[in-house]
Amino acid sequence: MRPFTHFDASSTSDAASTASAGGALFIAGGTDVLGTLKDEILPTYPRRLVNLKSIEGLDYIKEEGDVVKIGPLVTLEALAEDETVRSRFACLAAAAERVSGPTQRKMGTIGGNICQMHRCWYFRTPENRFPCLRKGGDTCFAFTGDSRYHSIFGAEQGCIAASPHDTAPALIALDATIQTTSASYSAADFFAVNGARSNVLQDGEVVTEIQIPNRETRSAFQKFAERKAIDFPLVNCAAASSSEGVRLVLGGVFPMPLRMPDAEAALAGGISEGSAGAAADAVVALAKPLSKNAYKVEIARALVGRTLLEIA
Repeated sequence: MRPFTHFDASSTSDAASTASAGGALFIAGGTDVLGTLKDEILPTYPRRLVNLKSIEGLDYIKEEGDVVKIGPLVTLEALAEDETVRSRFACLAAAAERVSGPTQRKMGTIGGNICQMHRCWYFRTPENRFPCLRKGGDTCFAFTGDSRYHSIFGAEQGCIAASPHDTAPALIALDATIQTTSASYSAADFFAVNGARSNVLQDGEVVTEIQIPNRETRSAFQKFAERKAIDFPLVNCAAASSSEGVRLVLGGVFPMPLRMPDAEAALAGGISEGSAGAAADAVVALAKPLSKNAYKVEIARALVGRTLLEIA
């Protein structure tokens, strides 16, 4: 690792102002950032590391009126075990429980999970040996290289990396809102291709809270990975059913989590074996797999069906 300045923030505004000039990375649990620094995957090495764990009072889960509020420093383990989350937002608890392994869940935070960079192995190759589109280059090396784990729904801004977040589809399915030091985003609009980032955050912008509507909801989450632990999703799926209808979201299949409105339309009359199958068919009808990842299409079909029938 190269030298950098380490700064313990005392508040989110303190963290934001320290990082606003650029050249900084935030660290909370550190399960993603430390590997990024050790492997030197970015074209410019960060000059400073801004510690968010030094900020007190950001590890809460509480009900306030018609929303449940979650602080960004809540660990994934705490999120998976919280009774409010388990009883009302089952898909989020299940997603948090499937992130990596027990040690990483004890350290990693919900804020860090939604802010992690994508896992394309060309992007992640040490010493920036593949200066791809997301790092200021002019090539997506996966198009003509090894695309086994990449998008099956086309490219976004020329990139075919797959969204690695497990909690993101659940938050979108639950119609969550993500608050930052400068804006408020629906979860559906938070994830994006934004240079090396996989979200809309700008330099110095810090996630301050996640808010989920506190309404009666049945939800479920399914994940398929090569290993049961310490692995990123080949495909994951979250579904939430409420009085407003069904929201269905896939991850691991596109550079951002994808909500599936055509599949949701197939569920307008309720969830049954027939409608779940129709929804799964509607999802894969839109797929555009690459030469090495067509297998993910059938995984997506199966996960959609299983997830929907779990909440039928």
